[in-house]
Amino acid sequence: MAFWGKKNKENPESRESKKKPGLFRRLWQKVRNIDWKDPVTRWKALFVALIGSIVIFGGGYGVLSFTNSPSFCANCHEMAPEVSTFTASAHSEITCVQCHIKPGFVNMMTHKVISLKEVYHHVMGIPEQIVQTEHEAVSDENCLQCHSKNRLVTASKDLIVNHKGHIEEGVPCIACHSGVAHAKIAARGINTEEVRGHWTTEVAEQMMEQKYLAPNMGTCIDCHDKVNNGEKPWKDVAYLVPPNPEHLEEAAKEETKETKNAVKHEAGTEEEAAEAVAAHDKKTQAIILEAVGKQTKDVKLSMACETCHQRVKVPENHRVANWGGDHGGTAIQELDTCVDCHQDSKWIRDIPKEDLMSMLKMAEVKEEDKEHKYTANINVVREQSRINKFCSACHGERPESHVESDVWLTSHADKAQTPEMKAECFVCHDREEPKADSTDVKAPTDVYCQYCHRTGFKDDVKK
Repeated sequence: MAFWGKKNKENPESRESKKKPGLFRRLWQKVRNIDWKDPVTRWKALFVALIGSIVIFGGGYGVLSFTNSPSFCANCHEMAPEVSTFTASAHSEITCVQCHIKPGFVNMMTHKVISLKEVYHHVMGIPEQIVQTEHEAVSDENCLQCHSKNRLVTASKDLIVNHKGHIEEGVPCIACHSGVAHAKIAARGINTEEVRGHWTTEVAEQMMEQKYLAPNMGTCIDCHDKVNNGEKPWKDVAYLVPPNPEHLEEAAKEETKETKNAVKHEAGTEEEAAEAVAAHDKKTQAIILEAVGKQTKDVKLSMACETCHQRVKVPENHRVANWGGDHGGTAIQELDTCVDCHQDSKWIRDIPKEDLMSMLKMAEVKEEDKEHKYTANINVVREQSRINKFCSACHGERPESHVESDVWLTSHADKAQTPEMKAECFVCHDREEPKADSTDVKAPTDVYCQYCHRTGFKDDVKK
């Protein structure tokens, strides 16, 4: 018993003494045994530390430089629309981060950490439509690294724009210049997953239309109108950047509730929705009339064209007496020239959703037909006058030539004696009562000819 008891007491100690120390313990023992008083040892340690620092910091800098380059962004297929448009833009000679990350090392590192979620989305294969958010919107600090705020005119020397005054008022650069690098493809809805595979440099060049690169009239007018009504719209980030839906499916469902002007959100019935759209169109037309000097009021910011434009002047033929009532003949002959200025895309801030594939097909058609010149066509003019808010702003009002209703009703027959003269009437009036489900473009006035001429016309013509 004594023998076994002795063995049981000594055996655990002997086994423990035979165990080898672990890797970290051996390393720690070696470090503890280093003679730091030896000058050679200290020089060796300094050399190792220097090499280690170069490797760590050099490698980190290399990683940062690579992730800051456009080529890194181009590695992800979901970035194809943004990279393609950037390459085709005037900003292609700078890096992405010069616009999208505020200057400073801390901002750089913070952005890298936040952007790890993008790596997760890419690896997991669930990238959504890329848009800016209030945390990622391009800052004035980025713009002012290259651009001066002391400019008083645009590069074309046409627009008089006090950039410094806008900045001091708090208006961000992207309020006007949000499309300069990517042509507002997010707001246009053409950078979604379904079409990313079709983005090439050639496609980007087609999509980089000037109306999306530079601020259009609607951008300026809408903001100035809000300022005149006591608002500062740029204070709301949602006014500056495109919508950022968390899920594309939810966004698609929400979009079905909207009209082309996004004014049906709160409408409970179709009647209310129609009234909302009509009110929006009426407001748009009122702004246009004010901008061309047809309506004036005591405002802080003038919206007349010549207040800001130096080169774009009102054409001389517009200055003749009764131009408002006699311009129909000119419109028929020179409609293509008229719509250079009088088109909704220049006067309305809203950016409609677009379909990339349809636009590419249309571009091919335009390329084939670009040599074809406009020929005078009253039907084309009539349709344009109805769908163009600039035209319908006036065409929806009673012309001065129509004098009083009771007088006009009995004296307008000699103004509509020939098919050509009647065609001019049909610019504003429908011949028959328009049907609710009609696909024809609605006339700007609800007065139609057969309301009185119920038995038809002696010299009937088709519209």
